[in-house]
Amino acid sequence: MTQIQKLTIKGYKSIKALENFELRPLNVLIGANGSGKSNFIGLFRFLASVAGDNFPVDVQKWGGPEALLYYGSKVTPQMNLEIQFSPTVGHTATFENGYRLTLEATQDNRLIFTREEPTVQGDFFRVYSLGAGHDSARIRTDKNSPSATVSRYVLDKLQIWRQYHFHDTGDTAAVKRIHAINDNLRLKPDAANLAAYLRKLKTTPTWENSYDRIVETIRRAAPFFGDFVLRDEESDYIELEWTERGRPDTPWKAHVLSDGTLRFICLTTLLLQPATLLPDTVLIDEPELGLHPFAINLLAEMLKEAAESKQVIVSTQSVELLNNFQPEDVVVVQRENDASVFKRLDTEELADWLMDDYSLGELWKRNVLGGRPTR
Repeated sequence: MTQIQKLTIKGYKSIKALENFELRPLNVLIGANGSGKSNFIGLFRFLASVAGDNFPVDVQKWGGPEALLYYGSKVTPQMNLEIQFSPTVGHTATFENGYRLTLEATQDNRLIFTREEPTVQGDFFRVYSLGAGHDSARIRTDKNSPSATVSRYVLDKLQIWRQYHFHDTGDTAAVKRIHAINDNLRLKPDAANLAAYLRKLKTTPTWENSYDRIVETIRRAAPFFGDFVLRDEESDYIELEWTERGRPDTPWKAHVLSDGTLRFICLTTLLLQPATLLPDTVLIDEPELGLHPFAINLLAEMLKEAAESKQVIVSTQSVELLNNFQPEDVVVVQRENDASVFKRLDTEELADWLMDDYSLGELWKRNVLGGRPTR
């Protein structure tokens, strides 16, 4: 398993300067609306695009350099990003690989690379330059020995994360639609293939225990829930169906479920699936939306369990969710001097408060932690 250990972000959206920021297995971002939590999580989507096939097109879709650079190109003509990966966790871990890049705005509304450097750490530290002036990452096509081997390893690591977003539970939501029964390689970011994925877990002997845990956990939050209906008849398509507890003969469609219940089903499937199927880094923006406080507590336990084998980065505005974590898991995000500032909580600094039995949520509401709206 590979984890993201350090990030440097300069000039990306509301993040003016964040240097050598350390990530842990579990990272819970709290802060007011507009503080920069979503920008932090969105950076990983941006980096995935950098390493993908359509980066120049994606830049235009996102509004061009003026929308991506901190206060636009006149204030910030370029952004600098560096990500460091490690096979282990902790302050003493060694960095296995890294990726450095500088992107600069052009007069024709593009971003071009003025620096692109994969790095490797072994018995020595080495940086390889892939040149400048291009608008698509050369790490994807690098064939020049010896940098090609390093580029290949770094490129793989730029694809270890996946962002999930289950907010859309409306009538036309993807999770409610009919989809191909073989669309089950991995759970999609919007759970569009949820039924096919659950069927795979149920019908694969080595994963059936995970399926049973998913169902049992859903029942804890929604006692009326019986099981999913996974029909045996041959068909190329499937949709999400379920039964009420005690009434196994009457199937219901997904649209009968409340929004909160459907989101909880998606989150439970994501977090309790076999660890071998989870990406190395899981990103979720405000997963508590629409959940009952008891379901939020169950969600917290699942997040902590996932972080035992993977890396989890989640943003939240839920006091109930925050109460379930340790200070060192929490990163406070707030705006200072028109820029996003990130600070990880320190247990020792909060020792007096915690000894008086204040919860983290209570300290957040009292503005002891920061991350509250300010004038």
